[in-house]
Amino acid sequence: MKGKQFLKNTYSSLDKGSQYVVVKIKKLNWKQWAAIGVVLAAVIVLIVWLTRPEPVEEVVPVVSTETVTTEDVEIYGEYPGSVRAQQFVEVRARVEGYLEKMLFEEGTYVKKDQVLFIIDPRQYKATVDRAKAVLARNKALELKAERDLERIRPLYDQKAASQLDLDNAIASYESAKAEVQMSEADLRQDELALGYTTVRSPISGYISERHVDIGTLVGPGGQSLLANIVKSDTVLVEFKMTDLDYQKSKARNVNIGQKDSLRKWDPYVTITLADKSVYKYRGLVDFADPQVDSKSGTFSVRAELPNPDRELLPGQFTNVTLLLDVRENAVVVPTKAVEIEKDGSYIFVLRNDNIVERRFIELGPETGNKVVVERGLLPGEQIVVEGFHKLSHGMKARRADQPGRTE
Repeated sequence: MKGKQFLKNTYSSLDKGSQYVVVKIKKLNWKQWAAIGVVLAAVIVLIVWLTRPEPVEEVVPVVSTETVTTEDVEIYGEYPGSVRAQQFVEVRARVEGYLEKMLFEEGTYVKKDQVLFIIDPRQYKATVDRAKAVLARNKALELKAERDLERIRPLYDQKAASQLDLDNAIASYESAKAEVQMSEADLRQDELALGYTTVRSPISGYISERHVDIGTLVGPGGQSLLANIVKSDTVLVEFKMTDLDYQKSKARNVNIGQKDSLRKWDPYVTITLADKSVYKYRGLVDFADPQVDSKSGTFSVRAELPNPDRELLPGQFTNVTLLLDVRENAVVVPTKAVEIEKDGSYIFVLRNDNIVERRFIELGPETGNKVVVERGLLPGEQIVVEGFHKLSHGMKARRADQPGRTE
């Protein structure tokens, strides 16, 4: 009971106090109310200022950029190729006989018309002697027939010889003259055969080992191939290009294998040797097959290269690098700056107001670590080359050389 009485007295006291405060508030004038309002406003402002959140400074990604430039871009193609001698000649026996002599050292350089082999000439020399004798006899008969004709003509004019006598004399002379011509032809043919017993080099070059031994029957009834001669101070490099390469070159008005006086460059080739080094001499394409092989879809191309030191040997396989085109004043960008997705290729461009633009571009051929941009970029624009993984279209960014807070 004492507790209940205590609470009752306490409530009674509070009620009397609140009534006292209400009475006091009611007695306040307008100036006092104004002062209270000012104090309350100041307290509210102080509370708001003390509880305000810390300002968050905008974080702008930092990127590396490059200025878009133009340059002359050389476009190359790489193809497997093979080396062929400029001239490869088989030395063969043109007449039959036993091989008597070999007058060269195998693998050495021989000159044109140098004597290489001797085939037994005795049979052919006898034939020549016989042809000379036949020719001498026929010339004597021709001379007799000519003198007989000269005697008949005056007699015929004097009516001392008949027309038949004159006709027979003329026929005998013409026949004898024809026999002389046939004998001369036979002699020339036999002399040619005799000359073929001395086998000479048809060109200057390096000769192979002999294919026959001394004493072997060579010629039409025997082994005719005696040796090979290779002229390799200049070599030919052959390789295959695809139909697509041809179409691309035609689209750029480049005719492979044909000279063009209006073009500032020529489609030259370089080749790589077996040790991966690049051959020191360049060659020019001098021939392209006018038709495509329907089975492989390729056509043959040939280039000529100097080979003064015989570094290249016929039959070698090599890698051929061909200058296909030169793009003058082409827009180029680093390959690492280009992103590729299913919708196409794009690049980030940093505008003058530091806004990033995600721009789709049309790519051309690659050369080294750069790629040609056919459409979508202009020289002088700033492109992002590093840090573009932090970017999205329309956001702000700054170059590394610009002041500001980084991420």
